[in-house]
Amino acid sequence: MGNPRATVEFGAFLAPWHKIETDANTAIHQDLQLVEHMDKLGFAEFWIGEHHSGGVEIVSSPEMFLAAAAQRTSRIKLGLGVVSLPYHHPFMVADRLVLLDHLSRGRVIFGAGPGQLADDAHMIGIDPVESRRKMEQAFDVIHRLLDGETVTEETDWFKIQDAYLHVSPYSTIEKAVTATVSPTGPKLAGKYGAGILSLAATNPMGVELLAGHWDLAEQIAAENGRTVSRDQWRLTGLMHVAETEEQARADCRHGLLDLMNYLSHVTPGFDPAPDVDTLIDGVNESGLAVIGTPEMAIAQIERLQEKSGGFGKFLVLHGEWAPQPAALRSFELIAERVAPEFSGARTPRQRGYDQVVNSNRAGADATAAGQAAAQKQFAAERAVSVG
Repeated sequence: MGNPRATVEFGAFLAPWHKIETDANTAIHQDLQLVEHMDKLGFAEFWIGEHHSGGVEIVSSPEMFLAAAAQRTSRIKLGLGVVSLPYHHPFMVADRLVLLDHLSRGRVIFGAGPGQLADDAHMIGIDPVESRRKMEQAFDVIHRLLDGETVTEETDWFKIQDAYLHVSPYSTIEKAVTATVSPTGPKLAGKYGAGILSLAATNPMGVELLAGHWDLAEQIAAENGRTVSRDQWRLTGLMHVAETEEQARADCRHGLLDLMNYLSHVTPGFDPAPDVDTLIDGVNESGLAVIGTPEMAIAQIERLQEKSGGFGKFLVLHGEWAPQPAALRSFELIAERVAPEFSGARTPRQRGYDQVVNSNRAGADATAAGQAAAQKQFAAERAVSVG
């Protein structure tokens, strides 16, 4: 059977990325279809982000999207991935979190980030260089409000006085902060005992920072009298699987090249590619993504476990790389053939299977002997009754 793998739960993280040729209304409803599909398949989490420009990442309010998703699902947790805190007054964010917590009956996860798109910041007059400082200030206020405090605070960009939440949250809302290359995310996670959402986990540069980020989070947590849990450490990575690598590559001719070349203008570590085959070769070889088979996906998770020292959840970075039917099938294959390798559920089943097939047909022989005895007994009974 081999050594059992460490437990990992699976989910998805969407910006969401859609081709500009795809109708926005169709795309948004495809994403709702995906979260319903994942809920039925037993995935643990579904995350969606906030963007206001670029034409590709087309959800402006993850809270509104997840409110709709909450009504279409029953068990999957719903992550705000993420709320761009410098764009909002922190009191209003906290109040919306409470409402979404009630609408989802405790399934919301609060993901916080500084905002990514430069045009978003430009249109509302924000200096992106200040965004991480503002995120930290807002996160502190939101954390205190959710803990039931009355908060008075004034900064250079918001004022809050005698503020409290007049409706209590439905649950204890889980919090997570983004981490890419800078230490901001691990620092905040440690300070508040929050989870970490590692958005650059498969980036060749980011993967080498994983262990150090976790060490930093643990150190800062200890300094603040808090703890952090690897179970609440989420690593993200692009992944599309099919029955064969050739099929996965064919699926991704739909949109991978366009969307990855868009991301090269937004995210460090994504370089433009001249054609889709060169792109797929590059991302597969570098470990940035998996475009291939469930076996390749399993190997990727094992690599990330080794690099990080262990994490609790893997979120598939999902975009319109492939047509919707192929995307849905990819998640089916991940649920059927990848996730069970890391859930622990397969080990006792494998034991039972091995016990049967290695028994030298003992079960079949026992059944045959029982059938023969029953036939012999029936014949004897008939002879007595006829005689």
